[in-house]
Amino acid sequence: MAHTNIIQEKSFELAVKVVKAVRAFRKQEKEFEITGQLLRSATSIGANIEEAIGGYSPNDFQFKVNLSYKEARETKYWLKVMKAAEMMDVQTLDELLNDSEEVLKILGAITKTLKIRNS
Repeated sequence: MAHTNIIQEKSFELAVKVVKAVRAFRKQEKEFEITGQLLRSATSIGANIEEAIGGYSPNDFQFKVNLSYKEARETKYWLKVMKAAEMMDVQTLDELLNDSEEVLKILGAITKTLKIRNS
């Protein structure tokens, strides 16, 4: 049986949801720099998780997990800006914000555990 890695799954799901939302947004002939920023930060979370898992040292792992956490915070920021600016429907943004918050909580717990282990 394959081992389930919740942060891999959640970060991947968030990235896919953001890609779909941005694609739908752009199909409406709307394009803003902010959607590009959102797309980059949201897809970077999972990419950094994958790099962390394949890391060559514990320090490399911790560095990549910390990067993922920072990208998750940035993703949440862009989603909040989009919501405040009423750029996308509220239901979609609320779902993405909830997902990003869940990813942040998981990554926060991982980074806290890593700090305790390394102190």
